[in-house]
Amino acid sequence: MSWFIALLILSALIFFHELGHYSAAKFFGVFVEVFSIGFGTKLFSFNWLGTKWQISAIPLGGYVKMKGQDDLDPTIISSDNDSYNSKKPWQRIIILLAGPVANFVLAWFLLYAIALGGPKALSPVIGMVSKDSPAQIAGLVKNDRILAINGSSITQWDEISEAIVSSNGDLTLQVQRENALMFVTLSPRISESTNMFKEKIYKRMVGIAPSGDTYTLHLNPIQGIPYATKETVNASLMIFQSVQKLITGVVPTKELGGVVSIVQITADATAYGWMSLFFFSALISVNLGVLNLLPIPALDGGHIMFNLYEMIRKKAPSEAVITQLTIGGWVILLGLMTLGLYNDITRLMQ
Repeated sequence: MSWFIALLILSALIFFHELGHYSAAKFFGVFVEVFSIGFGTKLFSFNWLGTKWQISAIPLGGYVKMKGQDDLDPTIISSDNDSYNSKKPWQRIIILLAGPVANFVLAWFLLYAIALGGPKALSPVIGMVSKDSPAQIAGLVKNDRILAINGSSITQWDEISEAIVSSNGDLTLQVQRENALMFVTLSPRISESTNMFKEKIYKRMVGIAPSGDTYTLHLNPIQGIPYATKETVNASLMIFQSVQKLITGVVPTKELGGVVSIVQITADATAYGWMSLFFFSALISVNLGVLNLLPIPALDGGHIMFNLYEMIRKKAPSEAVITQLTIGGWVILLGLMTLGLYNDITRLMQ
């Protein structure tokens, strides 16, 4: 049942992406011939507002087929007023951007719902103090609660990390130990650590780790706005960095996942409640938005690249160039999908 729910969620995320394209196309007067969720054999369809809406057999994506625009055959164009080709480059770019933007907006609303539902945050309570670290030298011990750093109030563990990394010079900590309040001054050291991509990094540290205690954030509708915005931006930056690290070889290709991994992670999230499900759905939605912005022909980013070229050069690329680049884009895309599927199958077998 959880896998069925995961497929429904993935289809919903794809639907919103394509709905972004559809809405922008209709706004600029482009005739949309087909709105499809999935590829391959058509399972179900109906006509509404002049568009054929359909569900297809392979739930690996979706597409909006506009008049005069076909990814499988870029030579198919139309000069009619209601065609994609007849619109100005900047209008086409907006139509192309609307899909990824819809994914980012959907992710924001999912995270906003989490904000209003009472998300958990890591308490600023020390769980471990490293030997001979600045924290131990200053007298900090397990179960100390950090209330403020250099006069700035601390409510979450993440705020401690941010304050230490961005600091210059000594830090003055206001600490609660049982029923007593105390002030501690310490000097962070530049120490070696690793980031989420397992790269060695050097940053200011004091030698403490969280206890793992959490508490519930009670956010009103106004407070939920910056929470959802921050989480959406952080998720977007993480996906952009992941793609960059994958391209540069920092992240090995064996870490690449396909649709099976996406469905499995989403299915697992259903077991932990709606907040977990909404969070991973938001993360996948951001992922769809970011990946579709990559400058690969056959993706939205590739088409945006063609239109930017037309805006700058005042003429469209030749059909031969577009065809060759589109074929190359499909080769890259299918190669990545195959690699992701291979990695998924390998992980399942292990």
